[in-house]
Amino acid sequence: MKKVLFVDCCIRREESRSKELADHFIAELQKTGEYEIETLCLMDENLSYFSDGFFLQRERLLAEGKMDHPRFRYAHQFAAADKIVIAAPFWDLSFPALLKVYIENLCVDGITFHTDEHGLHGLCKADHMVFLTARGAIYTDSPLEQGSRYLEQMAVFFGIEKYDCVAAEGLDIGVWPVEELMDKAKAQATEVAKTF
Repeated sequence: MKKVLFVDCCIRREESRSKELADHFIAELQKTGEYEIETLCLMDENLSYFSDGFFLQRERLLAEGKMDHPRFRYAHQFAAADKIVIAAPFWDLSFPALLKVYIENLCVDGITFHTDEHGLHGLCKADHMVFLTARGAIYTDSPLEQGSRYLEQMAVFFGIEKYDCVAAEGLDIGVWPVEELMDKAKAQATEVAKTF
């Protein structure tokens, strides 16, 4: 079975439309019986951003080559997954800061990527990353949308060859029924799941 890491950053939890979309995608994967899903709910984690002692500890551990330290557990978990699913809402033109803090904790030279005289090389096992999100307005072709663009580049950075974003959009405009917009996004998610 392929190991899927589902990173849940749906701040509103069960009231989140991003979570509704992600739950649909995960359910589609589970139907196949081909995947083992491991869920990491970021809201339940004690994630720390890099400042003062926490940053200095990281630098010291890397200098000493202590890659087995517990603080690198997120990087090891991410690097070992066969597939990655990330869900988060559209938030201030990107996604919640909590997801960025998580990504900072993933970026460990020697675990998720490597640098040498030839440049950067991704070390992650995953071959496909999917980002599921809900947006109040329509941003797919807008330069204002920075969340999916950032995650797509992070996939490249980590060595993940394929990236897809499924977005439920226009949910707060009031022009189209929300259920119809969600159903459209779920149909797209179903198609992505078929080639995951």
